[in-house]
Amino acid sequence: ARFKTGADESIFIDVAVSAVGTDGALNNLKELEGKDFAAVRTEAEDLWEKELGKYELDSDDKTLRETFYTSVYRTALHPFLFEDADGRFREHDGTIGNAEDFTNVTTFSLWDTYRAFHPLLNLVNKPLQADIANSMLAHFDKSTEKMLPIWSFYGGETWCMIGYHSVSVLADAITKGLPIDKQEAVKAMVSSSNVPYYDHTDEYKQLGYVPFDQSPTSASITLENAYEDWTVYHTALLLGDKQIADTYKKRALYYRNVFKPGLGFACPRYKDGSWKEEIDLLSTHGQGFIEGNAWNYSFYVPQAPSDLIRLMGGNRSFINKLDSLFTMHLPDEFFAQTEDVTREGLLGTYVHGNEPSHHIPYLYSWTTEPWKTQYWIREIMNRMYRNNIDGLCGNDDCGQMSAWYIFSAMGFYPVCPGTDQYVIGAPYLPYMQVNLENGKTFTVRADKVSDKNRYIKSVTLNGQPYKKAYITHQDIMNGGELVFQMTSSPNKRRQFT
Repeated sequence: ARFKTGADESIFIDVAVSAVGTDGALNNLKELEGKDFAAVRTEAEDLWEKELGKYELDSDDKTLRETFYTSVYRTALHPFLFEDADGRFREHDGTIGNAEDFTNVTTFSLWDTYRAFHPLLNLVNKPLQADIANSMLAHFDKSTEKMLPIWSFYGGETWCMIGYHSVSVLADAITKGLPIDKQEAVKAMVSSSNVPYYDHTDEYKQLGYVPFDQSPTSASITLENAYEDWTVYHTALLLGDKQIADTYKKRALYYRNVFKPGLGFACPRYKDGSWKEEIDLLSTHGQGFIEGNAWNYSFYVPQAPSDLIRLMGGNRSFINKLDSLFTMHLPDEFFAQTEDVTREGLLGTYVHGNEPSHHIPYLYSWTTEPWKTQYWIREIMNRMYRNNIDGLCGNDDCGQMSAWYIFSAMGFYPVCPGTDQYVIGAPYLPYMQVNLENGKTFTVRADKVSDKNRYIKSVTLNGQPYKKAYITHQDIMNGGELVFQMTSSPNKRRQFT
């Protein structure tokens, strides 16, 4: 549209869109009646102030504040509203539905966002997370495959990436008490994880792994499916469904079937049970993994880190592997053709610029050297997040990279979404207050924290000594104060319970 304007003349245009039809767009336009541009701008600023105001920092470091609040901003860009003012929306099958008890939203980058973005919403924006869960169930209801979304975009399905990670999002929501239909959610979770022709689920169920001769990303599919099956198992336990729990307890162990004896890493295997004979642990192509190599993907057993340590040769071997991951050099040839992975996103061979590795720094907490989590978390935050135009080391992927930063700045992270536990890393700031959805506040203090004083000496929760390696969701939602005493050298005598 072009308009002839005079000198210093401005034209203001009201715009409304609809996925339902022209009548819906015209009706949506009524929301602007009686408002000029300044009024709409003020409303937008108030909304952003409310969103950014969920976190209060005590820092004079302008760079740090800009970096932190940019991460908060990014976690509020998605999902998108996908319904008209009267509640109508275009369903997954193209029909017109009506969102009576929820607000329909879209754009779910689930392979990325189930890890930290959705758990973050469960802390600071439960109504939105409930809308996401109900929008997923609406998608499932109209799905020909009877599947929850894989990567939903404007009500459609892109089938991008692997796994059925909606089950993790619903499991985390149920564990953390969101008001959704739990029985319908479990029904959808079970159905989504049993579609035989999706990502070779039929062979996964039959063999206990996806065979390499059927899928070039077989090992990564097996690892991710096993975690998702654990979330179904855990949810069924919570709801008292022993039959479902027993079935998925077995499936949750299928990760064991791709750890090659004597190798200490995950490895693809063929339908006849034999293993890929030559595997390049550094390569991201033709080795059984998607957007990752065996060095990074082999650490993906978030539902059972202690068993993972056993599979990797025990405590000392596991620590040595983690140490090597963060320090050894990865030549360019091994990631030059891999999406979202650049030199800026690497720390040794650890890949922070892509999501499968995001939980790895926290795995030291299951070893005899948990202080190494405290060291590496700060290194990642200092190197991978800056307030420059190229300040993010990878694709933010609808808020996942930024949610990782926010959690890690608070001093803990949801290593295994679906549980109520956040594994303690180390706080990044001397003071942060989180204004929770229930009206309470949760404060994290670490008065002397710095690049030098990055190690935890001791912890108290509401004035009482705290010895656990994690903090629970309910601990946070109850409100209170988590205080860290920081020191410049590792407290190797600090023991977890």
